[in-house]
Amino acid sequence: MAKRDYYEVLGVARNASEAELKKAYRKLAMKHHPDRNPDDKKSEEQFKEAKEAYEVLTDAQKRAAYDQFGHAGVDPGLGGGGGGARSGNFGDIFEDVFGDIFGGRGAGRGSRVNRGSDLRYDLELSLEEAVQGKTIQIDIPTHVPCKPCDGSGARKGSSDTTCSTCGGHGQVRMQQGFFSIQQTCPKCHGKGRVITDPCPECRGQGVVKQTKKLSVKIPAGVDEGDRIRLAGEGEAGLQGGIAGDLYVQISVRAHPLFKREANHLYCELPISFASAALGGEIDVPTLHGRVKLKIPAETQTDKLFRLKGKGVRSVHEQGVGDLFCKVVIETPINLTARQKELFAELEKSLQEGPAKHSPRSRSWFDGVKKFFEDMKF
Repeated sequence: MAKRDYYEVLGVARNASEAELKKAYRKLAMKHHPDRNPDDKKSEEQFKEAKEAYEVLTDAQKRAAYDQFGHAGVDPGLGGGGGGARSGNFGDIFEDVFGDIFGGRGAGRGSRVNRGSDLRYDLELSLEEAVQGKTIQIDIPTHVPCKPCDGSGARKGSSDTTCSTCGGHGQVRMQQGFFSIQQTCPKCHGKGRVITDPCPECRGQGVVKQTKKLSVKIPAGVDEGDRIRLAGEGEAGLQGGIAGDLYVQISVRAHPLFKREANHLYCELPISFASAALGGEIDVPTLHGRVKLKIPAETQTDKLFRLKGKGVRSVHEQGVGDLFCKVVIETPINLTARQKELFAELEKSLQEGPAKHSPRSRSWFDGVKKFFEDMKF
């Protein structure tokens, strides 16, 4: 049975690029793969046909031979050169269809292998700095492109060459019976290129160690755990590869007055026994200055006051949060003899009066009394 034209099999023009070939092959392979079409001989044959066409047309030498001599130029049985097209198996289809994710073949793989590392910089801010934002200068120890060789790794005036072992693919294949195993090229380590005359400054790496200064703008409203990405500010890639990214990890120091939750602030408000009983006005600190807070008479401990709009404008939420102040009634200490006498007189006066002076206390004691009475048999 005569073989169909490879370009017709993939449904592409004869001048199709490798990207177009891969796209067409991916579509056919996913449609006709045996795992998706069990016991379907027709789909299996179409899958093998597409696989064969793709392997020939993505190999520069085989494609040239095919364009000139047709199937006779690539089929060993007809006198053609090379190893011929291989029958498809799942390992090969996984590599070809998804190779771009894991660093496929050729130059694409080399660029991923050479990509610089991402860096992390831990930055501690005060609560005020996190809320208001600021621009800071940081020093980053990193690798930067070598100037003498312009990051190529090759001595000035020379250049790298295609790896003779893998032919620039970055990988080599080993046939073991029915299975075809692909491994990283041991000579170029997956780059597809080798440097025969390395730069003496960077010894062929294309990068040198250096501390660089960066200006980082911290947006207002960042919080603990936020991360700022600076694209391309990580380590330079080896031999001209793209640079990695720098991630600035934010942490916020504990504040002596405020605790932050999302865009709200919380604080404790200690007041005297007299202020709680008689009421009055007190100054309350906020991140935007002092404000007056009216304390009503007979305020109890743990009472929560809300100051609207005195919180934080978060980078994650719209609007400004609130400030919540929890009252903590402070028991006086270091009393003089006279002060103790006055408190004793006050306590006696309160106990002799109606129970409404201490409703919570009276209610609690009544509850305790009832609890023990209920326990009696």
